[in-house]
Amino acid sequence: MASREHILSAIRKRLPESQPAPSLEQAWTTYADPTQQFADVLHGVGGLCVRCRNLGEVRAHLASVPEFSQGTRICSAVPGISLGNVILEKIDDPHDLADVDYAVLPGEFAVAENAAVWVDGSRVSHQAIYFIAQHVALVVPAAEVVHNLHQAYARLSFPDSGYGVFISGPSKTADIEQSLVIGAHGARSQIVYLVDEMSAN
Repeated sequence: MASREHILSAIRKRLPESQPAPSLEQAWTTYADPTQQFADVLHGVGGLCVRCRNLGEVRAHLASVPEFSQGTRICSAVPGISLGNVILEKIDDPHDLADVDYAVLPGEFAVAENAAVWVDGSRVSHQAIYFIAQHVALVVPAAEVVHNLHQAYARLSFPDSGYGVFISGPSKTADIEQSLVIGAHGARSQIVYLVDEMSAN
């Protein structure tokens, strides 16, 4: 018997017993307070989580944020928050958004495990605004915080071709000399507003 056949024969004699595939119904990570977990993880990746009762409180808080109050080009794609002077629907070329100082944008739900927010690109005219603006605020219903990515993926569906992405905190990189740099290739800051009532009051 040649060496190759000898080796393969020895392997076949020692194959492990077949085992059933593991069940996916395992105990995924959950948190006693997923909202607090989300806020803690978001802080750890350079962002800020703010709880608000309604959109009026969001507007009031934004007014206290220097990057927003001192910005010259601001846009909002959140119904009920009509702030700013850049109307996305009137922009033809997304390159014209390159000098937007602050963008207030909708998020669908948040993930406590990694502070990610799922954004649906169909809700804005130009998806680039999530990444091209200097500073970004995401407005998410407070009831829409899931524990983990397993729950998050279960919520996703794509009946039509489209665009969606998870965003966790501002842009950051630590590739250069292992030194964390915020805003290297995207938003320099991110606030996530978790709002109890998505009303204007």
